[in-house]
Amino acid sequence: MEILIKPIVTEKMTGQGDKFNRYGFIVARKANKLQIRKAVEDLYGVKVEDVNTMIVAGKRKSRFTKSGVLTGTQATVKKAIITLAEGNTIDFYSNI
Repeated sequence: MEILIKPIVTEKMTGQGDKFNRYGFIVARKANKLQIRKAVEDLYGVKVEDVNTMIVAGKRKSRFTKSGVLTGTQATVKKAIITLAEGNTIDFYSNI
């Protein structure tokens, strides 16, 4: 099972990374905090201080088309906010 799916790179998370040393990831729904901590430490070589998780429910979406109204839902995802120990950082743009 792949634990880390993708990092959350938004203006809000970039600000928290600079100010509070926190980084966000979208993770597998069945992953627990210990698995997330180990995956981040192994992948980025940093010391994780704290892990907070949340499950974001999918939204119902609809749009109007020529053939009528199409409805559906976005996927439910699990997010993890990682707080790193003092002096550790993660650079998401180093591979570009």
